[in-house]
Amino acid sequence: MDRIELTDAYREIIKENIEYDCMVSRYGKERLDETMELMLEVVLSKWPYIRIAGDDFPREVVKGRFLKINSGHLEYVFDCIDKNTTKVGNIKAYLMAALYNALATMDSYYRAEVNHDLYGC
Repeated sequence: MDRIELTDAYREIIKENIEYDCMVSRYGKERLDETMELMLEVVLSKWPYIRIAGDDFPREVVKGRFLKINSGHLEYVFDCIDKNTTKVGNIKAYLMAALYNALATMDSYYRAEVNHDLYGC
């Protein structure tokens, strides 16, 4: 399989995982395409390590996490970005860190949001 076929195959996997057709109406084609291209760049990287939030992680670990991202994770990341009030100097690094950590932090974030709403804390 050549590089173009591999890129197309991963693009389709990511599109399916994030439910691209449903998400595009909600977030817009440009935003989704930018995010999907970043995800593809990470998945197709040939570097042995990928830098996420200042730390280097093995490529296969990062690739595995990015291939598990679904529409719920993407909604969470976009929600966090939309609520951010701090200036982001490097949006690519910020988005990569948010995507990488989404699988591990999404549940806790929403649990804290519900607790805040329920108990007014």
